[in-house]
Amino acid sequence: MPTELAAERVKSGSPDTKDPNVSDSGLGVPPDAQGKDEGGVLVASMDQNEPQVTRKELWSYYLYYNGDNGVGPLGYTQTLFQSLATSAGYDPIAGPGSSCTESNESGQCVLPWGAGSKPVASIVLLANGISFAIMTAIFTTIGSAGDYGTFGRWLLFVMTVICWAAQYACMALTSPSRWKLAMVLYIIGFVSYGATLVFYAAAFPRLARNTPHSRKLRDKYENGEISAEEYEKEESLEKNRISNISTVHSNVGYVVTYALNLALLLPPVTANSPLVDNYVLALDNTYWVLLGIWWFIYQLPRPGPPLPKGEHYFTIGWKQIWAAVKTYKHLPYTFVYLVAYFLLADGLNTTGTLVSICQNAKFSFSFLTLTYLGLSQAITSTISTLGFWYIQRYWKISTKKMFVVTNVVTILIPLWGMIGIWTDKFGFHNVWEFWAYNIVFGLFQAPYYAFSQTMMAELSPPGFDNMFFGLFGLSNRASSMVGPNVIQAIIDKTGNNWQGFPFLFALCSIASFIIWFVVDVEKGRRAATNWASSQRG
Repeated sequence: MPTELAAERVKSGSPDTKDPNVSDSGLGVPPDAQGKDEGGVLVASMDQNEPQVTRKELWSYYLYYNGDNGVGPLGYTQTLFQSLATSAGYDPIAGPGSSCTESNESGQCVLPWGAGSKPVASIVLLANGISFAIMTAIFTTIGSAGDYGTFGRWLLFVMTVICWAAQYACMALTSPSRWKLAMVLYIIGFVSYGATLVFYAAAFPRLARNTPHSRKLRDKYENGEISAEEYEKEESLEKNRISNISTVHSNVGYVVTYALNLALLLPPVTANSPLVDNYVLALDNTYWVLLGIWWFIYQLPRPGPPLPKGEHYFTIGWKQIWAAVKTYKHLPYTFVYLVAYFLLADGLNTTGTLVSICQNAKFSFSFLTLTYLGLSQAITSTISTLGFWYIQRYWKISTKKMFVVTNVVTILIPLWGMIGIWTDKFGFHNVWEFWAYNIVFGLFQAPYYAFSQTMMAELSPPGFDNMFFGLFGLSNRASSMVGPNVIQAIIDKTGNNWQGFPFLFALCSIASFIIWFVVDVEKGRRAATNWASSQRG
């Protein structure tokens, strides 16, 4: 962080302005150890004034993610938007006035756009690019301000309410002529949903440091019962436990939400209603409201230090980001990971969007079919997250090694899509391929999200959680301004959705190789703890 901001926090000398994760020695470890174990390992300390995590609080944290599973804002809303846009569009081969839904249509569909026309797939990708641009503005402006006072918990609450409102507003999307409104609501829902994920994740490190088990581990370390290396390994496993359980809850919510949707999509009395898709979105949103509200009730206060004098919540974010960027020399592995994740997230997010566009068109935007596909992904996601967690815990495998396994599949998905450029027999052209995609995605990409978050938690300086998780969210969201815009430009030029996969394959491959061969988590964790301590010394 900037020298002037660090000085502002320290010079007042009040207990409230001290870093809650650094001991009085200024080294983040017991004073008698002078910040080092016999192996020269630095360990972040814990503020005993922060309340210990209660069972109600932890369960409310899990339940929030159970409801915030993305089925509505990330899945159905895009499908509804693309469906309305396709119904409003025309076949460019047949010309204006034709329909994109006729049996003899060419497979292309465009909408009037500016002085010309634009493919529906490109418009969906453009909406994604706009969404990620807005998210970038949010994270850079107010994201890291969440490290101060109670601003972080209010950020999550406001973004959650906005997302809820946007989802309920989708009840107004009743005809193809409202495709522009659908685009706006999709962007609002997507942006606020993405923000909830980032601000929810930012609460994770502080929560994990204050569980009863983490407290016991800390006591054992301070009493000399375990070494710093053993403490780091066990604390990492505790972080993975919470991260994996929360991911399991998200996947369980995924399953339950899709199962509930069948209650509307199967009975003829509701399935034949022209508003059944809207009812499904309202049902999914209500499920999130009922489960998510408890986190805002039972979350215990763990405020950060007060905002430095002369600073403002809407301007300090840029200063924090510049401050964080200037630490790259002290935190090389943290920033290498952020850069690699920037590329990886862009590749994976855009790949998912492109496959969804192909999938929606293949199944004629059927919410029922997409629900079955979603259930297959949700069930396998739950099984795989539990399985990966068990394997890691049993053999005590590092987070990075587990993450590497998921990266392999991240590369293979766009590689498979590339095949579809040269043949119609494979490469996301057949029904069975989309079933296989959803199952494989569930088996390997659900753990990806848990391990990527834990990697960031391990490489983040203690006490600067929102600051670095803001950069993490920025890497995830800002990167995805690039992919959708590049892919939609490729589709505009070629008229072929599959031509976007080679770019995504290259992107995922480069990012994965950087993570595999360059990022050293152990060295990065120690550098982060050391840097955090020096900022408070």
